[in-house]
Amino acid sequence: MEENKKGRSHKNVWYGQGRQRIEIPKPVLKSRVHSNPWLQQLHICGLGYYPKANGHYTYRKKGLPENFLFYCIDGKGWYKLGDKQFKVSANEFFILPQNVEHSYGSDEDNPWTIYWVHFGGNYLPEFNNMHATRECMKPTYIKSNEDIFTLFTRIYKTLELGYSTDNLMFANMCLSHFITLFIYNAKHTTQIPHDSTDCIDSAIVFMQEHISDNITLNELCQHYNYSPSRFSGLFKQKTGYAPIDYFIQMKMQKASQQLALSNRSIKDIALSMGFDDPYYFSRRFRKIIGVPPTTYRSMRQE
Repeated sequence: MEENKKGRSHKNVWYGQGRQRIEIPKPVLKSRVHSNPWLQQLHICGLGYYPKANGHYTYRKKGLPENFLFYCIDGKGWYKLGDKQFKVSANEFFILPQNVEHSYGSDEDNPWTIYWVHFGGNYLPEFNNMHATRECMKPTYIKSNEDIFTLFTRIYKTLELGYSTDNLMFANMCLSHFITLFIYNAKHTTQIPHDSTDCIDSAIVFMQEHISDNITLNELCQHYNYSPSRFSGLFKQKTGYAPIDYFIQMKMQKASQQLALSNRSIKDIALSMGFDDPYYFSRRFRKIIGVPPTTYRSMRQE
């Protein structure tokens, strides 16, 4: 890639003032990461911080064999993934998946300030196929970021101390949590808004708060202003389950905790989970957990 007209990006690297950048050397990746059964699954290839990245621009026709996560904290920018182009503003992030043509750049008048992490591993195909990940290939708003800054700093400072096995293990164990702070950002906030983007997360919290009740699909749909077919489709897309099946599983998870940690009778536990018939409760419990309640209790007590 030729140096662009601003003169700050050259060969896919930004050379502006104030940058912080660590790239794990390829020999280190080959000898200490790719050969390590733990680290080879998901690992950091590089990370950095570009403040007011004037002139930042990159184009890769074949993409990269790894993923890129970009987090814009100030200013503006854009990126193109395949044939789709997106604008990025402050408090938004996006993920570029492996092996896909892409380009990105900073706004000329209001250049972005970004944190970025370049990560690879054998798990990338499965990771990129997750619904939550695919959603983050579009600009995604971040509601809470203090934990992100703290964890980024810990990873960066650890790798600054060298590429010992211990440092690599620590940094890459932190990587999974770092990524979840982005793709599951709503789960790290104290309140989950009841908007269309987060209605499924909100519905799950609603189920948890009404775990002893018998909620119907129509009640959920009315609560979130969706038709039954639309709500069920969104719910299954995100969780893999129909709404009421998910709710019953939550009930059985709660019941299993009570069986293991209390001496309450099975009938009493069934009633607390909204089941008037303990025999029906036992059948549902066995179908979901795999063993009857009495057996589960004896196994946990042993």
